Amino acid sequence: MTTSFPKPSDEALAHSNRLCELIRHDITVQDGWIPFARYMELALYAAGLGYYSAGARKFGQEGDFITAPELSSLFGRTLARQMIEVMQASSPHILELGAGSGKLALDILGELEKLGALPESYSILEISADLRERQQELLREKLPHLAARVYWLEVLPDKISGAVIGNEVLDALPVHLLRWTSGQIFERGVSLDNGHFIWKDRLPENAELLAIAQSINVPDDYLSEISLAARGLMSSLSERMDKGALIFIDYGFGAREYYHPQRSKGTLMCHYRHHAHDDPFYLPGLQDITAHVDFTAIAEAAIDQGAHFLGYTSQAHFLFNNGVMNYLSEVSPDNAKAYVPLSAQVQKLTSPAEMGELFKVIALGKGMDQPLAGFLRGDLSRLL
Repeated sequence: MTTSFPKPSDEALAHSNRLCELIRHDITVQDGWIPFARYMELALYAAGLGYYSAGARKFGQEGDFITAPELSSLFGRTLARQMIEVMQASSPHILELGAGSGKLALDILGELEKLGALPESYSILEISADLRERQQELLREKLPHLAARVYWLEVLPDKISGAVIGNEVLDALPVHLLRWTSGQIFERGVSLDNGHFIWKDRLPENAELLAIAQSINVPDDYLSEISLAARGLMSSLSERMDKGALIFIDYGFGAREYYHPQRSKGTLMCHYRHHAHDDPFYLPGLQDITAHVDFTAIAEAAIDQGAHFLGYTSQAHFLFNNGVMNYLSEVSPDNAKAYVPLSAQVQKLTSPAEMGELFKVIALGKGMDQPLAGFLRGDLSRLL
């Protein structure tokens, strides 16, 4: 129950109320209804008020959830090895999308420096001014001598060559909610009842959205998500890609599992102070809102723009294939103070009961002929 969650401060509550007023105004000027994708967009990205656009701490123990880079430097250090392979086959540039706290960039750059394989540029596409400032502060503090190699972008570059990485980016993109019932398809949106946000279903007006929904075979009385934003991002990246690879890590499934008959309530999930729940109307601006990723849709959107499929596997296999255990072997088990924490981190990153199986890694690219190391074992492409 959300009523048992930690109470926000008066300042945080006032912040949420300001965002609610913005959303109410948007609903009012849109004749009393907006698609859930629009609600999610405002709740997460409204300038100065959305969850990712404002100043609340989101990552780590003090935030609302912990990502793999926050959990362990082994994640970024291992990923760096895959970056080397891609850069050697394309060009020495890395583009990270939605860099969060900056921890992944820090670990990748630090490891690449140790390996003598620094990129000529490491660009970060970050639309949140607050997060951009935090990333800059972290990298200035930890790797000041590499500052000249790191750039921040607010829009995608016209041409992309090298390695593109996105960790837990796709799940935070707005999704449309669709309901299949009695032979009809409805889009679930947000309306108002005495100033309170409520669900309201309408016939879809977006032709692309309706066409996708009609192509999905699900049982009656079924609710799920379609992310036009994620498809659009993959299309844009692939269209701009000259030579290199797009590597995305996130939790999700192929389409058959995503729209499994037993998953009739969808995958929408919210995170507030390390509590997971399913109410997106709870304290807008103070909680994260996510949905699992349909990796089949991600692959198809990229391939439609000329990209080639390079691999799909679990996070566990991807990390094992890229040598995460080599880092653990560098520390003697006799040194319990150093070894035990590292071992526990590997366990969390790779265990099926933790992040190892739920999180998947997909790679798509252009001009990349050789198989990537991260996908040599544990191929899951049959699930797409």
